[in-house]
Amino acid sequence: MATGADHGLRRIVWKKITDTIIADCRKSEVWKILILDAFTTKLLSSCCKMSDLMSEKITIVENLDKNREPVPEMNAIYFMSPTAKCVDALIGDFKSKPKYKAAYVYFTDYLPDDLFNNMKMYCGKYIRVCKELNMSFMPQEAQVFTCDNPGAFWSIYSPKSQDKKKTLEKLADQLVSVCATLDEYPGVRYKKDSNLDNAKTLAELVDNKLARYYELDDSGKKKEKTQAQVLILERDFDPISPILHELTYQAMAYDLVDIQNDTYNYKSKDGAEKQALLNEDDMLWVKLRHRHIAEVSAEIPKLVKEISASKKQPDGKKTVHLQLAEDCMQCYSNNVEKLCKAEQDLAVGSDVEGVKVKDPMRTLLPVLLHQYSTYDKIRAVLLYIFSVSGTTDENLSKLIQHVKIEDERDFILNWKELGPTFFFSRKTVRRDRSQEEKYNLSRWTPVIKDVIEDAVENKLDIKEWPHQSESPAVWNGSGAVSARQKHKASAQDERRSGSRLIIFILGGISFSEMRCAYEVTQSVKSCEVIIGSSHILTPKSLLDNIKALSKGPMENFTIDERSNA
Repeated sequence: MATGADHGLRRIVWKKITDTIIADCRKSEVWKILILDAFTTKLLSSCCKMSDLMSEKITIVENLDKNREPVPEMNAIYFMSPTAKCVDALIGDFKSKPKYKAAYVYFTDYLPDDLFNNMKMYCGKYIRVCKELNMSFMPQEAQVFTCDNPGAFWSIYSPKSQDKKKTLEKLADQLVSVCATLDEYPGVRYKKDSNLDNAKTLAELVDNKLARYYELDDSGKKKEKTQAQVLILERDFDPISPILHELTYQAMAYDLVDIQNDTYNYKSKDGAEKQALLNEDDMLWVKLRHRHIAEVSAEIPKLVKEISASKKQPDGKKTVHLQLAEDCMQCYSNNVEKLCKAEQDLAVGSDVEGVKVKDPMRTLLPVLLHQYSTYDKIRAVLLYIFSVSGTTDENLSKLIQHVKIEDERDFILNWKELGPTFFFSRKTVRRDRSQEEKYNLSRWTPVIKDVIEDAVENKLDIKEWPHQSESPAVWNGSGAVSARQKHKASAQDERRSGSRLIIFILGGISFSEMRCAYEVTQSVKSCEVIIGSSHILTPKSLLDNIKALSKGPMENFTIDERSNA
């Protein structure tokens, strides 16, 4: 299996861009300017480098929203979202005095007719190409995508939201664009929920939009379903995984270290301020990100030697991971190690010896009495509530007083918005993984791994996971499948033959859940698991999202840290 940008979603997206935008560029020898909006800037930087663009005679990359100097002798490539704001900016570049010789215009998704007509009216004579790529998602990693929309959490779950329907429509469009980019026409299933119907609504939208998109293929014949399934589920299916302290490298780093926009800031040995991007261009990161911190700490020196010897990676990368692993271990030693034991006992419901936790309050109390941060105490209280299948209002008030968040109790109370019975029994039968446990403080397995394995083995209960639309009768993620729908060779990645399972979690996805997609893909091999959501969660960002549910859309929300770790 290839690593990093050599395979997976990032490579497929770059290939699609190459086959459309870049292919059109190659028809002209003239140097060009590339103009991007905020979304396409992130999209392009996730799958290529400036050197890739330079080699295609793109000499300048500019921001659509900023003032730009006219370059009338050059052609401009516009790669942007199909919004009124973007179209107005394009029109502004040509309406009076043209800034560029001509425009090659590419939209990430379907352009509404009114915007198309405006564009045609005011600058049609300058447009040489206008195409819709249907590529409106972010290829975060080889097997992970997001819709780049953290605000979707508030829009879907807040009682004050006025745009839930619009948000679900947009997410559906983006999920269809994932399927289209992968050249899949999947069956769609959703997790039935007695309290919420968002997953069902999204499944209906996705299925209808897929049917419309694949109404006719290039040969004029209706496209048949491919060997793929989409599973849609709500965030409430597993409230535990996103708030636990995880001890695998990527999840631990994003939880404990201040990493913003995948950028790690650190000081080198000489005291100089440095930055490192944690992405799939870093081979060491790809190799280590899903490993337990104990293994990472032991293996970094050995892996550094291997990479240095192969001369495939600049030496600077090794210092990044030596420093990042050290930062993680420092946080672990200071506070997290003691927290992890209590968290794991509450989450799993038994201790290291397998003895059932009879009095979860005795497990929680030492955490509340210790000088942990407010966030850590809130996480522990929530794990306690989930472990006892809910609690009384009186007990809840006492817990809130213990954590000293009387004025910010929404961090806990707002979980009810993810389902009215959220604080009551939601226990599901879990797979026995006692033989897989290697580390006492990492006994919990995210629920999504059970879901993925059941789906791959065709064991999902049809009552709990209704079909919005059927997959091919021969769907079998774990074994041999019949011949796939014939695809154009240009749309194929170096993917293994077999099936694809596409998971979409409404309300955010945690790093531990992302890891599960890779683990099952590696173990099964005949099924590739792609996983995504509106955005990626850290424990802190999820708690902030929860607290904000009771606020208006423009209100700020931050926690007043009364006790710091």
